[in-house]
Amino acid sequence: MAAFDLLGRRWAMRILWEIAKGPCSFRELQERCGQMSPTSLNLRLKEMRASKIVTQEAHLGYRLTELGEELNHALGPLRIWSEKWAALSADDR
Repeated sequence: MAAFDLLGRRWAMRILWEIAKGPCSFRELQERCGQMSPTSLNLRLKEMRASKIVTQEAHLGYRLTELGEELNHALGPLRIWSEKWAALSADDR
C-alpha cells in the first residue's frame, strides 16, 4: 500500500515517468513538469528517495533505482493507456 500512497500524490507519477527517460537534474525536472512548484518537486523527490525509488547522484542528477525501474516497468501499461487517452482527447479539441 505504501507504493499506492506515494504514487497517488500529486505529480509523483509525472516525476517517475520523467526520470525514467534518463537521469536528470532538478532544473530539468522542473522544466519537464511545467507548473509544478520547486517546493512540491523537492518534497516528492525526498519521498521517492526515502522509498528507494529514486536516487540522487552528484554528477548525474536524479535517476531510478533498481526498485524504481521495476515500478516503472510495472506501470508501462498505464503509460500506454494514458498516451492513447491523451491522443483521443486531443482529437476532441
